[in-house]
Amino acid sequence: MKESTQQERELPLALRAAYMALHRNTEAAFAQHGVTADQFVLLLALSEGQALTQRELADRISSDPSTVRAMLVLLEKMELIQRASHPTDSRAKTVALTASGKRKLRKLWKAGQAIRDEMYGCMTPDEADTLIRQLRNITATLNQEKSLV
Repeated sequence: MKESTQQERELPLALRAAYMALHRNTEAAFAQHGVTADQFVLLLALSEGQALTQRELADRISSDPSTVRAMLVLLEKMELIQRASHPTDSRAKTVALTASGKRKLRKLWKAGQAIRDEMYGCMTPDEADTLIRQLRNITATLNQEKSLV
């Protein structure tokens, strides 16, 4: 095994710590709204308007299809999303926000604003753009490596 550098050891720890801090704060902010941080991410992914298949949604939020399916069942019971048969693939379902889901997402967005303000407050807009670009690069690289196996 290759000897690791301090930087190599710190990156996974720093990424995990940032994710966990964001997740904990978001869970706390959304608890009174009856929605989890993960459900919020799913609703946000659907907010661009077009219906997505469950597979596309799982890919979009970097989750596995069974976890997404479980969240969809709960969100459908809450009438925040609706699932329908895919127009061209009889095996697939499409998912879209309901009017109630759009209203809930607006409330959640407001409830999470202080968290986003704090997060963006510790960096300049250019640093935020760089961070987003680098995180996307990491994701693409790791997903590409995974698909080659």
